[in-house]
Amino acid sequence: MPGSVLWGWLGPLLIAGFGAILRFTDLGRPHAVMFDETYYAKDAWALIKFGAEKNAVKDADKLLMHNNTDIWQQCAPAEIDKCASYVVHPPLGKWMIGLGEQVFGMNPFGWRFAGALIGVVSILILARVARRMTRSTMLGCLAGLLLSVEGLHLVLSRTALLDIFLMFFVLAGFACLVIDRDRTRERLADWYETSPLSEHGPWLGARPWRIAAGLCLGAACAVKWSGIFFLIAFAVMSLVWDAGARRAVGLRRPYSGMASKDLPTALLAMAAVPALTYLLSWSGWFASSLGWGRNWAQATSQGPFFFVFDSIRSWLNYHFQVLGFHTGLATPHNYQSEPWSWPLLLRPVAFFYETPKTGCGTGNCSQAVLGVGTPIIWYGGLAALIAMIAWYVATRDWRAGAVLVGYAAGWLPWFYWAIADKRTMFLFYAIPMVPFMILAIVLAAGLIIGPAGAAPPRRIVGASIVGAFTLLALINFWWLYPVLTAEVIPYAEWSSRMLFKKGWI
Repeated sequence: MPGSVLWGWLGPLLIAGFGAILRFTDLGRPHAVMFDETYYAKDAWALIKFGAEKNAVKDADKLLMHNNTDIWQQCAPAEIDKCASYVVHPPLGKWMIGLGEQVFGMNPFGWRFAGALIGVVSILILARVARRMTRSTMLGCLAGLLLSVEGLHLVLSRTALLDIFLMFFVLAGFACLVIDRDRTRERLADWYETSPLSEHGPWLGARPWRIAAGLCLGAACAVKWSGIFFLIAFAVMSLVWDAGARRAVGLRRPYSGMASKDLPTALLAMAAVPALTYLLSWSGWFASSLGWGRNWAQATSQGPFFFVFDSIRSWLNYHFQVLGFHTGLATPHNYQSEPWSWPLLLRPVAFFYETPKTGCGTGNCSQAVLGVGTPIIWYGGLAALIAMIAWYVATRDWRAGAVLVGYAAGWLPWFYWAIADKRTMFLFYAIPMVPFMILAIVLAAGLIIGPAGAAPPRRIVGASIVGAFTLLALINFWWLYPVLTAEVIPYAEWSSRMLFKKGWI
């Protein structure tokens, strides 16, 4: 890693600090329950109080806005199933939301705190992984800056939805695998210099960074099931990297070497560890008598062995119910969109909209939270991804391939659900793709600027192009900021920010 170690950390930390200001400033605004916060804020609080989700009373949203947290249905022991809430996502993301509520209270700031914190940490991780991939602190900081001013990331960081946690764990797992790739090649280089060559090469140890990646990707699955797509894609990608590393040091049978030396530990790291992580995320459901479909009385009446057996059986049955829900989810929604339209930002989701009577200097005000990306970044990212395809075809550069794998894992599976089941989908499902889109931009920026040894005029022109793009992204974000963060502005200013009138309103 060239460059200063100090600036390698200080630069990304400063960028993350800038992102923190954007995400935590007026985090409790709007003082309302936005969009699907009505589910996750209550489920999170129930997990903290009861260990499992519980049904809320009628008009619970209004009670919460008056700091009344006694919002649960009261049921007799014989009617316990009427109190249990049927939920269709695993619990980890809601546990994280609940921790913020536990510390700061059952209020908008409390239920949004964890998402904002995770959003800031993801900026730091992206800056560091981009630095590692490009060997440039400047490009690493550029990646962090672009994520800081990416509109959809900002909105989800300021909203108590699950998708920001999914994105975080996917990005963290990817970062761990990039570090593991570097460490693996270091070990192979050391072995090459000190040991005789063989057909398969050495066993490379337990690979703690790959185990950490499995933990993160298992956590992604424990937030939303769509994390499984990244787990599978990244597991295959990591094994391909292993074979490539063995081939790079001259081993005659790199793929059979990978299969015999790397695959066993990969199964531990990328199969057993994620499965255990996912199972542990349900600990509250197993420990509580309240969980949906728990059958606690039956499980506890038959002794320890049958307690485990009945609990697992009930848990699996619950999962089949959830699978049926997701495959049959085709209810029309005003803000639904098809996955082909996501990179174009044609149909964002209005998380919040009100028309206050005062606060903007006129009698016609608007207050909105629009879940949309920064168009300059998204359209620039689309061009960069096309460039990555061409670059990978021409050079087989692993960085372009890794970015394309991450983006594809977050995007392509949704086409199946759109075609086969006509499933209801939304633009914010694309948030796990965003870090890989920004990595594509940063890699393309590195190609535009050129290597350190390039002619000065080339470097100046390239840096000017990248600087102009970054400035346009900042201006675009600044223009949209009021409708991303619920600022009260005149209706005319709100309307002027609706760039695609038909799709954004």
